Amino acid sequence: MPNYCVILPAAGQSTRFGNEHGKKVFATLLEHPVWVHSAMRFAERADVTQILLVISAEDRAYVEQEFASQLESLKVQLVDGGAERYESISNALSQVDDSIDYVAVHDAARPCVSAESIEEVFQAAATHQAAMLAYPVAGTLKRVSEDMTISETVSRQGIWEAQTPQVFSKAILEQAYAARQSLAATDDAQLVENIGKPVKIVKGSPWNLKITNPEDFLVAKMALSEMMKPE
Repeated sequence: MPNYCVILPAAGQSTRFGNEHGKKVFATLLEHPVWVHSAMRFAERADVTQILLVISAEDRAYVEQEFASQLESLKVQLVDGGAERYESISNALSQVDDSIDYVAVHDAARPCVSAESIEEVFQAAATHQAAMLAYPVAGTLKRVSEDMTISETVSRQGIWEAQTPQVFSKAILEQAYAARQSLAATDDAQLVENIGKPVKIVKGSPWNLKITNPEDFLVAKMALSEMMKPE
C-alpha cells in the first residue's frame, strides 16, 4: 500500500473573508475549527502517514497554543508558509518524509470533501501518477471588460472548476516545483501540466466548496450537517 502525505495550505490572509471570524481556517464550524474538519477527513485513513498544516509564521504561537490538542490527536505537523502559495507548498515539500510515495494538496478551507471523493482521487493518482477533483461548470460564463460590460460569452463546453485534493507522485510534484521558474500558477495541477504530465480528472461534488466569503460558511454548515447525519 502506498503512503500519502497530505499538505493543508492555511497560510493565506483571508482578505475576502472579512473580520467577523478572523482567519477562515481558524473559525469554528460545527464545534471544530475549519482546518480540523479538513484534516480529519485524511487522518482516519491508514495510508495517510503524514499531515502537514502550512500556516503563516506569525500564527505559529497562536496555533500551537489554541489547537494543541487537535494537532496532537490528528498527528499534524506545522510548517511555516511563505508570502506566496507556491512558497508555502515548497516549504512543505521540503518536510515530506522520505517514505512518502504520493503527496496530496488539499485546501484547509475545504472542510466538506467526502471520504468517497478522497478514495476515488487517491486511487486515480495511484494509477495515473497525477489526479485531482474537479466539477463541471454549469452556469453561463461571461467575459467582462474593465467597464463592466460583457465582451463575450464563453462556452462552458469541457470547462471544469478545479477542486482539491490534488494528488501527485512525490517525484512528479517535486519536479514540477523545481521547474516552476516564474510561472504564477494558481494550483499545483497547473505546475504539473507545465512539465507535460497529464492530470486525471475525478468528478468531485458541488459541496466540496472552498470557504472564501462569510456566505460560504453557511453553505459549509449545511453540507457538513448532512455529511454527519447517521446513515
